[in-house]
Amino acid sequence: MYTKIISQKLESLKESGQYREFVTINRIRGQYPLAQSVTQKSTEQVVVWCSNDYLGMSQHHIVTEAMHDAIRSLGAGSGGSRNIGGTHSYYTALESALAEWHGKEAALVFPTGYGANDATLQCLLRLLSDCIVFSDERNHASIINGIRSTQAERMVFRHNDVEHLEALLVAQPFDRPKIIVFESVYSMDGDIAPIQKIVALAKKYNALTFLDEVHAIGIYGPRGAGIAAELGIANKLDFIQGTMAKSIGVIGGYIAASSLLVDVIRSFAPGFIFTTSLPPAVVAACHASVEYLKSSDNERIVLHQKTNTLRDALIRAHIPIMASSRTHILPVLIGDAKKCKDAAKRLLEQHHIYLQPINSPTVPIGTERFRVNVTPNHTKEQIEKLAFALTEVFHYFGISFSHEQDFLNA
Repeated sequence: MYTKIISQKLESLKESGQYREFVTINRIRGQYPLAQSVTQKSTEQVVVWCSNDYLGMSQHHIVTEAMHDAIRSLGAGSGGSRNIGGTHSYYTALESALAEWHGKEAALVFPTGYGANDATLQCLLRLLSDCIVFSDERNHASIINGIRSTQAERMVFRHNDVEHLEALLVAQPFDRPKIIVFESVYSMDGDIAPIQKIVALAKKYNALTFLDEVHAIGIYGPRGAGIAAELGIANKLDFIQGTMAKSIGVIGGYIAASSLLVDVIRSFAPGFIFTTSLPPAVVAACHASVEYLKSSDNERIVLHQKTNTLRDALIRAHIPIMASSRTHILPVLIGDAKKCKDAAKRLLEQHHIYLQPINSPTVPIGTERFRVNVTPNHTKEQIEKLAFALTEVFHYFGISFSHEQDFLNA
């Protein structure tokens, strides 16, 4: 009986074009964004266009040398949770660096960004009696899961709609505990939240603010500290959440806040207390990358320059970039799950370009897309080749170009 139920679920996923398959991509050390695509039939060199390693820091010699040095000093594993013996001096350095980066009193590192969101939100919503949470409708799955894992009342406001948010807030008693959870850069649309307006509403209606900056840190703001820092309002946010798995180029998540708020999460969050900590080599690499990005603007400058070059190349080719994009993330609308998956396969096999199809439930049905982002390491030739390849694939599968159908506001 169980086999039949499960098989039917998987078959339904395959028929809808939403079934996910792994593609083996072995990145070539020191040559990113080049990688080896490995199949049963062959091994081909490909160009990666959808990695979250936005600045290529995973390949930087400062980061890899810090990792090697830590392994030579402390070995491979951490030995357990932070409370049982899995903490070490690299953690102290990293958390101090993260707190200083965001202008906060303290920071707390988790094994992943998903875990940082999930564990922190669950903890807060269970500690604050009768708390109500207000969540942007396009928040990440880690945020949604953290909220849904509690019995707290939740209100979902329309994406980046401060008028809708205020209508929900005004209906609640002023003294009722409230948390507003949102992101700065939304990774599937490439847009930016109205952070200043949301912060103003939080102050007006007595709410805590929890801002996910994972797709912004390292790239925006002074020293890469994020959108809130760019706007000069990081000090007005109660929690800033980030990751070391994207621009920082390694792995791990964190929160930065007041010493009191960080201590309560450290002391009460099961998702922090009972999980094995990151290995010393990973923490050391994260610290080296953060400190480097605080002092070097070059990677950010080149990224933004090449993003503009890529955007211009796609526009000239009439490739439909969704109008929401205001950042380094360029969502290219396909609008059909099967075509999106087939187009990705053709790009890989015929053009040696790796782009992952983004289908439901990650994005709404009918807005299936490629999430394209350049890095400082991509060349002008590679950018032009991507535009050519997308043009060929759009023609091959009958996907609408921007001048044929108005997909841009999807």
